Amino acid sequence: MGEDKGLVDYHGLPQREYLYQLLKGLCDDVFLSVQEKQLDEVPSGLKTILDQDKFKGPFNGILSAYEAHKDVAWLVLACDLPFMNSEALQHLIELRNPKKDATAFFNQEMGQPEPLACIWETNGLEKALKFLEDSNNRSPKIFLMNTDIELVKPKDEQVLFNANLPSDHDFVKKKLAE
Repeated sequence: MGEDKGLVDYHGLPQREYLYQLLKGLCDDVFLSVQEKQLDEVPSGLKTILDQDKFKGPFNGILSAYEAHKDVAWLVLACDLPFMNSEALQHLIELRNPKKDATAFFNQEMGQPEPLACIWETNGLEKALKFLEDSNNRSPKIFLMNTDIELVKPKDEQVLFNANLPSDHDFVKKKLAE
């Protein structure tokens, strides 16, 4: 994208703030996962969890959150999902299966679970730590594909559109203006 995807404006404010507000209506508590260099940029009033830099890639934020609060499940949501909405998240929450390791949206286009639009259970996060200890693989998606999860088909597949390129930004802005 060429810039911090959390700062991209699709809805009249930075995406991370939009998603934070969206989650506040659905979750008991909400935190932004941030790197130390991003801490000064976070608006006051938004709670943060500092990435511990113990793990590579997306697992870093997921497991930093888990280590900060080990007694709760985590609804993890990436900041680069500009079409995500409260209806989709409510659907995921309603179909949550706390007896599984996680409840994840199923990305039909990719044929895989989406680890960054997912409710991670505490037992699943414990297994993820073990997975990282025992494997050279650092992919939360691969972990989910090899553990006991609940898959949820979103009512609107577009909510899983991942905006990574400047052309994606233009596509999203045009689509949201329709």
